[in-house]
Amino acid sequence: MRNDDLDCAAVPPLTGTRDWAKLPLALAAVLLPIFVGTLATSPEGPLNWWLEVGPGVIGVVALALTFKSFPMSKLIYVCVFVHVLILVYGGYSTYAKAPLGEWAKQAFGWERNNYDKLGHFAFGFFPVFTLREVLLRVTRLERGGWLVFILLSMILGFAAFYEFIEWWGALLLDPAGGDRFLGTQGYVWDAQSDMLWAGIGATVALALFSKLHDASMAKARAALSAP
Repeated sequence: MRNDDLDCAAVPPLTGTRDWAKLPLALAAVLLPIFVGTLATSPEGPLNWWLEVGPGVIGVVALALTFKSFPMSKLIYVCVFVHVLILVYGGYSTYAKAPLGEWAKQAFGWERNNYDKLGHFAFGFFPVFTLREVLLRVTRLERGGWLVFILLSMILGFAAFYEFIEWWGALLLDPAGGDRFLGTQGYVWDAQSDMLWAGIGATVALALFSKLHDASMAKARAALSAP
């Protein structure tokens, strides 16, 4: 597949259709009861759930609101679905107490629950495809080193800004239990390592799955372009 075939600058806008909506609707139907069930039963309370899962909920709503005018490739909907599941799992019990992280802590002899590092890896791994698709469709950026550099810079910038949001959210919404939300577990370099893991996640995603993303975008164009 040539890059010329994937150059989105000369392609008319795509329009969401009922047929294309089947996958995101099916994924949303799975997420909705998970949202309701975990929010209602979280042992850490609804506030912590919203602090952890809220960004994912906002992302899902944004995709729904823009579906008609800016439908994404199917890979994006799957990526958002998996990413939100990771957020919900951490938000239900807090990242510092996530059962999977506790198991890994015991199995590998770690000093802390490292589920939060998986969460930040996912923060880079999954959203970078959404950013990549938007940039390729609405700008004249071409595939190559500059696109990769811009995407990695954006992910690292978002990761750094999210550390600010976590800090502000903990201070404003839960000053007494802020560390429960931050999940530092006494690790002084927690914020820096979170940003590093986000960068690693984005790097791995771009290195291994850019061609898969290109193929998914090509299918979306073939199915949704106006005749």
